[in-house]
Amino acid sequence: MAWNKIITPIIVLLCAMIPMGCRISVGMNGSALDYNIYHTVNVGQFPIRAALVYPPLQPMFENALLDYIDKNTRLQTTDGASDLQIEGEITGYALSPQAVTENAYASMTRLTITVRVKYTDNKEEGKDIDQTFSAYRDFPSTEMITDVQDQLCEEISKELVELIFNATLGNW
Repeated sequence: MAWNKIITPIIVLLCAMIPMGCRISVGMNGSALDYNIYHTVNVGQFPIRAALVYPPLQPMFENALLDYIDKNTRLQTTDGASDLQIEGEITGYALSPQAVTENAYASMTRLTITVRVKYTDNKEEGKDIDQTFSAYRDFPSTEMITDVQDQLCEEISKELVELIFNATLGNW
């Protein structure tokens, strides 16, 4: 009988605490958007404004960005007015020597791509972003850039898209 006097208050206390517990909400789509507010996004073109130009980079980057948004949000992409707008330009496409050997030759070359992004939130003030993102990949200097350029640009574009998404739509 004495254990009933101890157990009963503990059970009542535990039952009372259940409704006051923390609420954990995790979005499985990777975005932190309120879909009651945001329905559309306009992704503008990203023209190449770099000194060195690789023409396939623009459509490669734009398609990667659109695909990532499609896969990770429920936003509809539009060509006109929208709740959110992402636009910008590819401002850098540069090759630089890395890992210089003892005979003063570079054993690695670095391809760096830089993108300036302007993100506009047409629903809430103070969430706009104007930021530059950069990513790179190194490759052996024994390889010609023309042989590895497509693969490197795809990898770099993917990384840039993830950085841009996290800074804008992901709201991390």
